[in-house]
Amino acid sequence: MIARSGRDAVTCGQWLPLRRGSVHDDPVNLGITDKSATTPAARRATAPGWRDPRLWVGVAIVAVSVLAGGLVLGTSDDTVPVWAASDTMGAGHVLTADDLTVRRVHFADDADAARYLSADRQLPADLRLLRAVGAGELLPEAAVGQATDATQREVPVSVAPDQVPASVSVGDAVDVYLRPGSRSGCAGSPVCSGRPVLEGVTVLDAPPASDAFGADGSRMLVLGMGDGAARGFFRLLASTDNPSLTVVGRG
Repeated sequence: MIARSGRDAVTCGQWLPLRRGSVHDDPVNLGITDKSATTPAARRATAPGWRDPRLWVGVAIVAVSVLAGGLVLGTSDDTVPVWAASDTMGAGHVLTADDLTVRRVHFADDADAARYLSADRQLPADLRLLRAVGAGELLPEAAVGQATDATQREVPVSVAPDQVPASVSVGDAVDVYLRPGSRSGCAGSPVCSGRPVLEGVTVLDAPPASDAFGADGSRMLVLGMGDGAARGFFRLLASTDNPSLTVVGRG
């Protein structure tokens, strides 16, 4: 194929002669662009000013966290120390330091807290239980009284060896059941109701089982109780035909 344009027509594939003195001064694009013309300049980070809303949002979050932490710490120790029984004890028991432990308790109001003995004050040396208390039970004000104010009776009872636990010892709280010799022996009496005639009384003296007395090996116990409880117990004994006793420990 031949391209014609006057005298400069050349044939396809023909070498063009280089003209002497000709210089090519035009810029040649090699596909490399100048990136400095399009890349933005780096900006230096600056600290936010006091008008920056992000600063105030951060301050508010910190303030709320501190306030919430203070409220949690303030309510976590909203408890008061109260005396509690370290073991089961019966009525008439004279309290000692070994009988009590301190429990921290949260009460709904001051009126509820006032019903129990506060461990913030020392207990009198002659404080006696007016009723039985269980191990771990908080000590109510109504359950204790001065030993001089309480009318304590020491009541001896004889119990068959198979009707009293061998482990019963001084200071234990026990329940006492009265059993008639026959079903008709408790007619018109609360004895046959199946309930104890004495509840939570304190064992004041309890010779070991090896020191049993009597031909039948009966064991003698001395029980502490109030004057009214003692009178009621003796009335039931007198109204029951051929009575016998069963002593049950409270653990």
